[in-house]
Amino acid sequence: MMSVRSLARTHTTHNTQHTGIAVCAQLHRSAAVMGASVEEFNAAKEKLGALKKDPGNEVKLKVYALFKQATQGPCNTPKPSMLDFVNKAKWDAWKSLGSVSQEEARQQYVDLISSLVGTEAPAVAAQPTGSTKGFQTLLVSTEDNITTIRLNRPEKKNAITVEMYNELIEALDLAGKDSSVITVITGSGDYYCSGNDLNNFTKIPEGGVEKMAKDAGELLKRYVKVYIDFPKPLIGVINGPAVGVSVTLLGLFDVVYATEKATFHTPFSQLGQSPEGCSSYLFPKIMGAAKASEMLLFNKKLTAAQACEVGLVTEVFPESSFQSEVWTRLKAYAKLPKNSLALSKQLIRAVEKEKLHAVNDAEVERLVERWLSDECMQAIMSFFQAKSKL
Repeated sequence: MMSVRSLARTHTTHNTQHTGIAVCAQLHRSAAVMGASVEEFNAAKEKLGALKKDPGNEVKLKVYALFKQATQGPCNTPKPSMLDFVNKAKWDAWKSLGSVSQEEARQQYVDLISSLVGTEAPAVAAQPTGSTKGFQTLLVSTEDNITTIRLNRPEKKNAITVEMYNELIEALDLAGKDSSVITVITGSGDYYCSGNDLNNFTKIPEGGVEKMAKDAGELLKRYVKVYIDFPKPLIGVINGPAVGVSVTLLGLFDVVYATEKATFHTPFSQLGQSPEGCSSYLFPKIMGAAKASEMLLFNKKLTAAQACEVGLVTEVFPESSFQSEVWTRLKAYAKLPKNSLALSKQLIRAVEKEKLHAVNDAEVERLVERWLSDECMQAIMSFFQAKSKL
């Protein structure tokens, strides 16, 4: 996939996953009466090349389209073949600007780049009170005997990248050893987590797709292992929709609280994949085989109330009072004797820990097979084709 610096040089893109909606919306904030100057336009191009984070393919398509409109005017090239979905997506993005003037396109280009630069600064600098370590994709803090790990890619619906997987492993390892009584995982923004960032599947290493699948499998195995072995009470605070691995792991949490607007979706068969997070074993135990099959085989999305009814969620709270009610309860839990809680948690988990590790190994082995299958490759290609239709 094209880097931000490559985009700054060529203003092209290769994939079109649906991301960066919040930033794109900023384009509608204002349409300047007078366009940006050529100097401001050139300065914006330089700023684009200095971005540290990939803004997402939808945003890169918009950048490409605005650049073409600003430098060449309305789209005047032949429409690419439907099978050439990358160039078709770029053409569609440029064509969608219609008769927008070059001056206005320059202004929108400058506004968009400025917004991208602006969103990067707080993501790195923001640190909550009590934070002991900085992360790029997480906000981690310890207060009132509670360690909170907050997924912090709200503009991407907290989709999990390889970097986030590694940071979560490290953050959980640190939380298991720190002085806190309980650990909480939640999300920033409107989503809890939208599952794997499928751009993970587009970054093919030198060893090819086989190495990519093997490395991804090892990373996933380590990630799930941290949850299996976590020594303290682990509480999920589900602040919005949850998808994929963020759902399957909930069986390894000790308590799960959800807002009424949360949903729970595991669309594995749609993507030619299979369950993980020990869900193939724990979900049938928690909710019964029939309900588990609806979720894991047939992609049924559960509301928060339904997830609570089948036992995946402990309790559902009204959206208006969700944060206040949940955190009042968590602070009360954090006043309980630390060692008693930890030892009781470990006693409960010890009964099935060996079984859970075996399930994790088997699930990852099957997933690696699926990632290398034509069926999975085709499903992921279809996903990107669908997202290329802006």
